[in-house]
Amino acid sequence: MHLYLCRKQQIRDKLFEYFYKLLKDTDTQFYRYLYSKINWNNRMLGLIGPRGVGKTTLIIQYTKNNLDLKETLYVTAEDFYFSDNTILDLADLFVKQGGKYLFIDEIHKYKDWSKELKLLYDYYPGLKVVFSGSSVLDIKKGVTDLSRRAVMYNLQGLSFREYLHLFHNIKLETFTLKNILEHQIDIPGLEHPLRHFKNYLKQGYYPFALEDDFEWRLRQIVNQTLESDIPLYAEMNVSTGRKLKQLMAIISKSTPFKPNFSSIATMLSASRNNIADYCMYIEEAGMVAQLRNSTGGIRSLGKVNKYILRTPTWCITLQKIHLI
Repeated sequence: MHLYLCRKQQIRDKLFEYFYKLLKDTDTQFYRYLYSKINWNNRMLGLIGPRGVGKTTLIIQYTKNNLDLKETLYVTAEDFYFSDNTILDLADLFVKQGGKYLFIDEIHKYKDWSKELKLLYDYYPGLKVVFSGSSVLDIKKGVTDLSRRAVMYNLQGLSFREYLHLFHNIKLETFTLKNILEHQIDIPGLEHPLRHFKNYLKQGYYPFALEDDFEWRLRQIVNQTLESDIPLYAEMNVSTGRKLKQLMAIISKSTPFKPNFSSIATMLSASRNNIADYCMYIEEAGMVAQLRNSTGGIRSLGKVNKYILRTPTWCITLQKIHLI
């Protein structure tokens, strides 16, 4: 028993070790737009958004700047610790040792996560919990169990303003659309902002574009979303996941376009009745947007006027990598 407890303590120490390494490696020179808008005083809050937009960095920045690290722990639900331990186990021990702030990343990787978070909220009123996840579908599905408990925030990719700050150290205030259309803006030191806009369209949506392996990481995001996140959520088989990649290839080469479900079904060798579901899944996963016209009432049901990719980065990059 003594050896077993020692082993448990060693594993928990590894969790703190990983957390402290992240703290050391995380820069605090640039903050995403959502950082100052989150009410961190909530007992439980969730942060969702596409993969790679900076959710983990935002969380680590907050802990680094504002919290007593002796009372704080960050973990990822993918850690081997959770192969034979539960979140409740960790939280119970953490609270007994004086813990007050628990951050859980990639929460959707943990089975029945929403039920355990609900119990955390009920059992430990003095513990503040922040969870985040990249599988938007799974998170939205699980949040229904956390109604009236968790406050949710959605983090999107970089705006053009954020891109100029992060990539070119050009700091701007936020302008309204009305200001822009009426030419009521002044950008000191940047007479021709559209010079940078082309590069922003290519890779400016993701903060990790500053790194050398941008296209490789973006390929990982595409594959993870289409081959894992959506099929697991929708209980699809491998071959159906393959059809999602084919569908994304079709959209990326044609966007923006008005969909013809019958033609797409023929190209995918799939049932026409399934195409609308496939499109809904990839929209919920943050990869495409379905634009509908202003028709109201029953005539508007199922009517999609245009499909576009969620960001220009997808459009440019998906055509360069082999989806099918």
